[in-house]
Amino acid sequence: MLAALLYGQEDLRLEQVADPSPDVGEVIIKVKVATTCGTDLKVWRRGGHAKMLKPPTLFGHEAAGEIVALGAGVTGWQVGDRIVANNSAPCMKCFFCQRQEYSLCPHLTWNNGTFAEYLKIPAPIVQQNMLCVPDELPLELAAMTEPLACVLHGVARSHVKPQDRIVVLGDGAIGLMFVAALTETAEVLLWGGNDHRLEIGQKLGAAKTFNYHRIPDIPGVVKELTEGWGADIVIEATGVPSVWETAIACARPGATVNLFGGCPRDTTITVNTEQLHYSELTLKGVFHNTPKYVRAALALIASRKIPFELLISEQRSLQDLEQVFYDMKTRKVIKVGMIP
Repeated sequence: MLAALLYGQEDLRLEQVADPSPDVGEVIIKVKVATTCGTDLKVWRRGGHAKMLKPPTLFGHEAAGEIVALGAGVTGWQVGDRIVANNSAPCMKCFFCQRQEYSLCPHLTWNNGTFAEYLKIPAPIVQQNMLCVPDELPLELAAMTEPLACVLHGVARSHVKPQDRIVVLGDGAIGLMFVAALTETAEVLLWGGNDHRLEIGQKLGAAKTFNYHRIPDIPGVVKELTEGWGADIVIEATGVPSVWETAIACARPGATVNLFGGCPRDTTITVNTEQLHYSELTLKGVFHNTPKYVRAALALIASRKIPFELLISEQRSLQDLEQVFYDMKTRKVIKVGMIP
């Protein structure tokens, strides 16, 4: 089959590899659509990921498709079923899993390789995090289940209250998903650097949008809009250390700052200890998702209450994958549905 392999920093190659075959408990799907992701872009640019993969490796982690083969012992599924599978599953046995802190499981089963004609789903993911896609739901929307599950996990960890004023920093797919998930209960102020993406943020419910290229004093404007105090909750969705510091500067006393965007390995930030202590700030790192939010994400997408199709800039052939990543790097596209 044709598949994308990541060899290192911005070194992505399409190669012919052996078709996968299922072992005990495993499933093989024919990938119908694989969506690109900001995490994929970061991994491509950085040449690896601290948790999910180490090159050389099959690449991509968001996809939906149809089952074409079942391993021994797989029950409840049939060839032809339309499915979406998360890119991980917790072990359900360790210290963290026993406390239902599944995203912290040190034995998470990771799965990469969605940018390919076929994808093998490991047994733990089949058991914990493989879901049936409703017949009426387009597979390119179902493929976005994983990132939305991460966002819903992040929303839950932010402890949002009605009428909170929330600042979202970042107009990538994750930042825009946060806007969509938060606007029913809170007022969201979205900051980004791309006018087209900010327009999408407005369509998804952002109360106000700001382009930081034209209005660089983010904390100052946030305080002007919040009686001088700052935001109740700040969501950082860029993975840039300086923006982590900006997020903290936007927070009111007593606020929660969700440092959601993963920064490069071994980077650090500076925190004003006086502000942290006397303003009683909560700084929170939030990582990945859990089975609960995988299910909640697919249900939200399937409800069609939110036009998540706004995040799909276009569909492209798998042969165009490298160019798509360059287009993502220059912010010409948000998410692209890759068709093997």
